[in-house]
Amino acid sequence: MAEASQLFKEFKIQSVSEFFRRNAAMLGYTGKIRSLTTVVHEAVTNSLDACEEAGIAPYIRVEIEELGREHYKVIVEDNGPGIPEKYITHVFGKMLAGTKAHRNIQSRGQQGIGISGAVMFAQITSGKATRVITSTGGDKTIEAWVKIDVDKNEGKIVKKEKHPNPKGWRGTRIELEVKNVRYIRSKQGVYWYLKLTAIANPHAHIELIEPDGKLIVFPRSSEEVPKPPVEMKPHPRGVLTDDVYRMAKKTRRNTVKRFLVGEFSRISDKKIDELIEYIAALRLIKTEEDKNVQEQLYERLMKGEVKAVLRSFRGYTKVVKQVAKLMEKPPEKLTWHEAEEIVEAFKYMKFLAPPTHGLRPIGEENIEKGLRGILKPEFVTAVTRPPKVYSGGIPFQVEVGLAYGGEIPAGFELLRYANRVPLLFDAGSCVTTLAARSIDWKRYKVDDLDRAPVVLMINVISVHVPYTGTGKQSIANVEEIQNEIRLAIMDAARRLQTYLSGKHRKLYQVKRKKTFEKYVPEIAKALSVLTGEEEDAVKTYFLTFIESHFKAKESELSEVSENA
Repeated sequence: MAEASQLFKEFKIQSVSEFFRRNAAMLGYTGKIRSLTTVVHEAVTNSLDACEEAGIAPYIRVEIEELGREHYKVIVEDNGPGIPEKYITHVFGKMLAGTKAHRNIQSRGQQGIGISGAVMFAQITSGKATRVITSTGGDKTIEAWVKIDVDKNEGKIVKKEKHPNPKGWRGTRIELEVKNVRYIRSKQGVYWYLKLTAIANPHAHIELIEPDGKLIVFPRSSEEVPKPPVEMKPHPRGVLTDDVYRMAKKTRRNTVKRFLVGEFSRISDKKIDELIEYIAALRLIKTEEDKNVQEQLYERLMKGEVKAVLRSFRGYTKVVKQVAKLMEKPPEKLTWHEAEEIVEAFKYMKFLAPPTHGLRPIGEENIEKGLRGILKPEFVTAVTRPPKVYSGGIPFQVEVGLAYGGEIPAGFELLRYANRVPLLFDAGSCVTTLAARSIDWKRYKVDDLDRAPVVLMINVISVHVPYTGTGKQSIANVEEIQNEIRLAIMDAARRLQTYLSGKHRKLYQVKRKKTFEKYVPEIAKALSVLTGEEEDAVKTYFLTFIESHFKAKESELSEVSENA
């Protein structure tokens, strides 16, 4: 039998970078087309976030240069705020680092992996460093070649130069050389990704230069730059024991009571008094030896009968005083068990839904502008649902855009988004697909959805989008989210139904008008013989009458359509 010392000879601590180097597929680098799209996606996402946080209308230029067979240079340049020199290695060379990953805030990226993952992919496929040119608008431009030290999960600059910046250029340009990828104009490629990005971000001007030199421009259709999202305090119903324990160690508040009131949403001084009672009740219930009685007491506590539960125990006031003392102790001295008691009590208490002011939807007007500007439909509508919560306390919001006809080709198209970011892959397992397919479209005058010229856009926004994997291409099937998507789709579909009904009525009236006009010559001829009036005069009279009658009908239908 082998000794333990021999078994552990190969024991090695693996860095985060090393793990993702070996498991690049987890970040979306699977397949030649998808890998190239993922590289562009990570760079464009960073550019959009940077511009919006700085209040700058984004101008993003993407260039794909073919260097050889399945060998490309990807260049992405923006007009954002630029990156200070000391942060270049952190932004492009360190996994799980960023400005938002550690905050309870809506963002396109959530894990702090994105662009550093793209740098690593370029490094392991081409062996080349990523070239970064950036300036914050000062008198110097920084040019750096960045690589990742996978053993240390750190970025390192292999070469750096500083250049004069006489024109005060501000922004960031990155150049990544990648191999084993392909550029194809498919619905999973770079072109389609940027087209969908332009729809959901009408405030951005996006340009693409394809490998053959063709320039494609997705112009800005809105001058309104979205306000940056606001960080939101965690909600009591959405935290774990570890969250409370770790936050308590870091807070600057002087008591547990002030820590809970100041660091969490929907907790007031009055709620602390209620929390004390619930913790005391839970402590007392656990002393009850009869399991049946214990279950009954838990049920009563779930109904909010905390005072009645407390009174069922002798000497309960002593336990209440003990818990009250807990609320006055320094938070850094809070034990794991005490944090566990607090979180357990949260589950029995009733709280207002978390505030949703930090969410930043695209907005109905901007969705319509984006769809109309890119797709050129004959009909477009949008619905932004009120904010809701899932998993007890995580806020989210659903938006839907629906476009029909015009230049849209036959065949249903679903455009999926999470926090404005297009989701191009893994559609089958996504809650947006499941919700869209669960709708009975025939009820809304769309008899054959798969052949109808319909584009449905769904955007789910949240401080924490429940993705099914680190590739962030599919949203988990959460019941609350699916229900909201269905309600938004049905609302938009009802508007489409009204439009199609009006369209069908107009076509019916046109058909009737032509039928009447067809028989006017014969009627005019017969009446001319009977009345002695000239045939042309009778014909003119009837044609004028028919025209005025159907004009009135047309005005009536237009009024109904506008009201709808």
